[in-house]
Amino acid sequence: MKKHNFSAGPCILPQEVMKKASEAVIDFEGMGLSLIEISHRSKEFIAVMEKAQSLALELLGLEGKGYKALFLQGGASTQFLNVAYNLLNTKAAYLNTGTWSSKAIKEAKLFGDIVEVASSKDANFNYIPKDYTIPGDADYFHLTSNNTIFGTQIKDFPETEVPVVADMSSDIFSRQLDFSKFGLIYAGAQKNMGPAGTVLVVIKEDILGKTQRAIPSMLDYKIHIEKESMFNTPPVFPVYVSMLTLQWLKDLGGIAAIEKRNEEKAALIYKEIDRNPLFKGFAAIEDRSVMNATFNLTDEALKGKFDAMAKEAGLSGINGHRSVGGYRASMYNALPLESVQALVDTMQQLEKEA
Repeated sequence: MKKHNFSAGPCILPQEVMKKASEAVIDFEGMGLSLIEISHRSKEFIAVMEKAQSLALELLGLEGKGYKALFLQGGASTQFLNVAYNLLNTKAAYLNTGTWSSKAIKEAKLFGDIVEVASSKDANFNYIPKDYTIPGDADYFHLTSNNTIFGTQIKDFPETEVPVVADMSSDIFSRQLDFSKFGLIYAGAQKNMGPAGTVLVVIKEDILGKTQRAIPSMLDYKIHIEKESMFNTPPVFPVYVSMLTLQWLKDLGGIAAIEKRNEEKAALIYKEIDRNPLFKGFAAIEDRSVMNATFNLTDEALKGKFDAMAKEAGLSGINGHRSVGGYRASMYNALPLESVQALVDTMQQLEKEA
């Protein structure tokens, strides 16, 4: 049976990437050695790291604009700490739109004054706050561009002179934006890039060096830039798979091409959610995520039947997060339109049989 992988992360990756990655684990580039046993200082792996960094900047349109791309360990959760350690001098502003921004706020409070400019906690984070003021004297403004758990996504980013820091873990490389508006972007690999184990950090170098505190070497962005993501042994396999995925995306036509596909998938599932009387969307319509569609049954008595039908159809990973309940269809870059159609067909089948 064909499986349709709607997992929120770690998530689906392109099959051609998986195939090449699996081959590299056995024999990398005809070396007679595995990718995961060669030296990270070898010219073969250094070429992988350099290409991954270059592709990231190229796809984001940031080449030659004063940015550096890093592939680090610790996932996006460590960046909650790293951002504040490196950038927070006295005060920072945060937009609270869900679980991950709440966690980022918690870590940043260890380093200085945090101004929560707005929050959607009052409605269990089912919308993106719109009217808020960013303090002009903040060291930076932090936001989460897409909220995996709640299925919301920021469509319009604020104009501000304050450096903008964005956690783009769940929608990086999925849509066209003017990425030069951000001072720092970070994203865990396990959504649109590769397996868990590395995080992409893209930094405009001129925002660094503004704090007076001593920063431990492993947490210092300037050291990682100087060492080109090789300060310590990097997560070689996740970096390699990320490089393959970024090359796959470039070959497709880049972010512009994948954005069109993603919009088609989102339009298909949201049309069914709004049409089918057995389902209701969780997120506010104007803030719906293109990556993660969250929805609930209008009659919970149908849950057992729908779950059984979903299993029979090969739908994997559609259960919603415990914070929301119901269902979540994560539609990352590599998910084909046919998988979304399979989900829609199952929803329509439930309507016929209920």
